[in-house]
Amino acid sequence: MSHPYRIREIAVQAGLSEATVDRVLHNRGGVRASTVQEVRQAIQDLDRQRSQLRLGGRTFLIDLVIDAPPRFSDAVRAALEAELPTLRPAVLRSRFHLLDGAPAAELVEILDRLGSRGSHGVILKAPDVPEVFDAIARLARREIPVVTLVTDVPGSRRAAYVGIDNRAAGATAAYLVGEWLGREPGNVMVIRSSSSFRGEDEREIGFRTTFRSAFPGRLQVDVIDQDGRDEILRARVAAALAADGGIRGVYSMYSSGGGNAAVLEAFASAGLPCSVFVAHDLNDDNSLLLRTGRLSAVLHHDLNLDLRRACQVIMQAQRALPGPIHHWPSGIQVITPYNLPLG
Repeated sequence: MSHPYRIREIAVQAGLSEATVDRVLHNRGGVRASTVQEVRQAIQDLDRQRSQLRLGGRTFLIDLVIDAPPRFSDAVRAALEAELPTLRPAVLRSRFHLLDGAPAAELVEILDRLGSRGSHGVILKAPDVPEVFDAIARLARREIPVVTLVTDVPGSRRAAYVGIDNRAAGATAAYLVGEWLGREPGNVMVIRSSSSFRGEDEREIGFRTTFRSAFPGRLQVDVIDQDGRDEILRARVAAALAADGGIRGVYSMYSSGGGNAAVLEAFASAGLPCSVFVAHDLNDDNSLLLRTGRLSAVLHHDLNLDLRRACQVIMQAQRALPGPIHHWPSGIQVITPYNLPLG
C-alpha cells in the first residue's frame, strides 16, 4: 500500500481510527479483511481527489450513500468527483458507500455509523421506508444534513431533494408514447422495479394520470422487474405479450441498463413490433440502443448539475455559502437519436 498520505488523512477518509489504519498499513494483523479493503479504498479515493488535498480553505467531508445498480452508482460517483474541484470557497472531499438492492437494515447501519463517526453531509439515494426515514432524523439531530438524490424521502428531516421531477417525467413519457403511437392501435407496457423508491412511484403516477386522461382508448400493462436479472425480465415481458398481443409501446421507468435490450428481445421473439420505447437515463446501454434506433427517446437529466447543487446545499447547511436552502428539481431532457450527445 504505497501512498503519500498521512495516517490521519486515510483514517478520516475511511472513517476508521488512526490506530486501525496504522495496524493495516504495517500488516500487524488483528483486523478483518473488510477493514483492510476499507483502507485500500480510502487510499484510492484520496488518489482520485488529490487535487482537492492541495487546496487551502475550510474542508468538508461528504458521504455519498447510494442504493442502485452499479451502472448508476458509477455514474453518480464520476459526476461527484468531477464537480468537487469546481466547488468554492470550501474544499470538499467525498467517501462512497455504494450498494445494490441492499436491505433497509444495511442502509440504516451505514447512516447510523456516519452519525457516530461524523460527516459534514450525506447525499442519499435510498428507498422511502420507515427505517430510512428514522435514520435521516437521527442524522439531523446530530446536525448532519442529508440531501436526497433522484428519489426523495418526503416528510423526513432531509435538508433538500435534488433531482428530476419524477411526476413530470412520467407525464412526459405518457405524452411521448401516446403521441408517437398516433392512430396505431395498441396498449402500452410500463416496466418498473419492485423496490420502494419514491421516484418510481411518482413516475408511475405521472404516467398513469396523463395516459388515462389524454389517451383513454389505450390500456396500461404493468410489468415488475423483480430483481434486476435480464432473463427474468425477458420472461415476464414475454408472458405479458402472450396475454396481450396488442402491446405496441413501452415505458421503462428506471435505469435498467441491459434490461431494456432484454425487453426488445422478448418483442422480437414474440414476432411483435415495439413501435415506441421511452426509457430513462443516458447510460452506455441506452445510448447504444438509441443510436441504433431501438429506443425512441431517453428522458435524461444533468447528473453533474444535480451533484453540484447537492454539495451546495450541504455547504449552505454548514454556513459556508449564503442563501436559503431549497429543493432543486432538474430539467427533463428528451434525447432522441438525432440529438444524442457525442462521446
